[in-house]
Amino acid sequence: MNEKLRKIVTAAVFAALTCAATMLIQIPTLTKGYVNLGDCFVIMAGWICGARWGAAAAGIGSALADIISGYAVYAPGTFAIKAIMAVIAALVLYAFRTHAFTGRLVSAALAEIFMAGGYFAFEWVFITGSFETSVIGIPENLIQGIVGVLASAAVMTALEKTRALSSLRLR
Repeated sequence: MNEKLRKIVTAAVFAALTCAATMLIQIPTLTKGYVNLGDCFVIMAGWICGARWGAAAAGIGSALADIISGYAVYAPGTFAIKAIMAVIAALVLYAFRTHAFTGRLVSAALAEIFMAGGYFAFEWVFITGSFETSVIGIPENLIQGIVGVLASAAVMTALEKTRALSSLRLR
C-alpha cells in the first residue's frame, strides 16, 4: 500500500474508533455532558498518526459522535478542540522522543488541560454566554481528561508490548 493511502486509512480507522469510543460508554455529568473513552483515541491518533492526520481523525471522529449523540451544537467546538488535542499530543510526544512513557503522560495531560479550557471558552462564548455557568463544566472536563490520560497511556503501553504498532508509525 502506498504511504499516502496508508495514512488516510489509518486516520479513518482512528476517526471511527474515536467516534465509537465516545458513544460506547457515556457516563452523564451534572452539566448534561458525559464522560467517555473517546479521548483515549484522540490522543492516540496524535501519537500514532502525527499532528496533521491525527488532528483530522480526532476532530472528525469526535464531532461525528457529538452529532450522532444529539450534541450537534457542540460539534464545531469539539472538532477544533479535539483536533488541537491531537496536535498537542503529537508535538509534545515528539519533543520527548527519548523518554516515550514520560512523553505520553505529559503530552496527554497537556492535551486534556487544553480540552478543559477549550470547552470552557467554547461554552462561555457560543453556548451559555455566562462565565459563571461555563466554569461549572471545568471539573467534569478535568475528570474526562484524567480518564483520557490513563486510558491512552494504558492502551498504548499494551499495544507496544504486542509490537502491533511497529507498522503504524506514520510521521
